[in-house]
Amino acid sequence: MRHNVDFENVSTSGLESSPVASALAGLRANEARYYSNKYDHVFSVGPAHEEAEALEWATRILAEERDIVISSPPLEATSFEVGGYRMVYVFYESGLSINVMYALDEGGKRAVGFKLSEGMDVPEELGTRFKFARQKSKLAGVIRGSYFVIKNTY
Repeated sequence: MRHNVDFENVSTSGLESSPVASALAGLRANEARYYSNKYDHVFSVGPAHEEAEALEWATRILAEERDIVISSPPLEATSFEVGGYRMVYVFYESGLSINVMYALDEGGKRAVGFKLSEGMDVPEELGTRFKFARQKSKLAGVIRGSYFVIKNTY
């Protein structure tokens, strides 16, 4: 069952099995605050097994674009449309967050972003392929992020 992510009272609900649950919850809340402020959109997530379509779409893009298979179990996912984009987020037990930003109009921006929760190591499947920049967040501490541009149509 989906639940709205509260960025004022950060909760680890749904993320308890992660060794960096608090940092991952902060990362999730950081995304919720962004969408609330920029688009007045309520960011809601559900258990990954209930959000199978979103998870499968993101997994397919990772595999077909860059031959990437994430080894960590997915905990939560979401899919929504906002601002002319289809957005998909997947939050993994390791503390990794993946987002797919896919412009609905041809020629628009399409990319996959990776964010690492504070306290987690870079996953082996991403380690040598991407450089991660750091950003600070009041909700999530230090976030390390990277991305790649999607070249094909999905």
